[in-house]
Amino acid sequence: MLSGFKTFILRGNIITTAVGLAVGTAFTALVTAFTTAFITPLLGWATGSIGDYSDAIFEIDGVKFQYGKFIDATIAFFITAAVLYFLIVLPMMKFQARIDRNKPVDIKASMRDCPRCFAQIPGIASRCPQCTSEIEPDQQALEIAGMLPEQQVQEKV
Repeated sequence: MLSGFKTFILRGNIITTAVGLAVGTAFTALVTAFTTAFITPLLGWATGSIGDYSDAIFEIDGVKFQYGKFIDATIAFFITAAVLYFLIVLPMMKFQARIDRNKPVDIKASMRDCPRCFAQIPGIASRCPQCTSEIEPDQQALEIAGMLPEQQVQEKV
């Protein structure tokens, strides 16, 4: 029983996830502190409010709504999301695209539905393997696969 737990804990993805959560928590605390220390006072100054608006409330029938804290949390969320997107997601997408650029194209990867029996067929297929209906191949899939008539003429020359 403990050996299974040990194997589970020591797998790479669990450790990576734990490290990611720890770094994410620290980053969230940093962004929240930045928002509270700099952005909130700047917004208060820019809007003509005196001091920190994060303690701003409104009251309805004796119930207090702390909208200032919500605004702080919203600003912190958008800063965190923007930083994560522009510093992690976007560079990783570009890196992945650069790696995938040299991979050969899988001509069967582009799938579509047969218009008659709705079976999944490759985009370049001209006949459905399920119902044997003749189907017009997808022109974009043929172009990607290099199977258009003008592409085949160029290859022969």
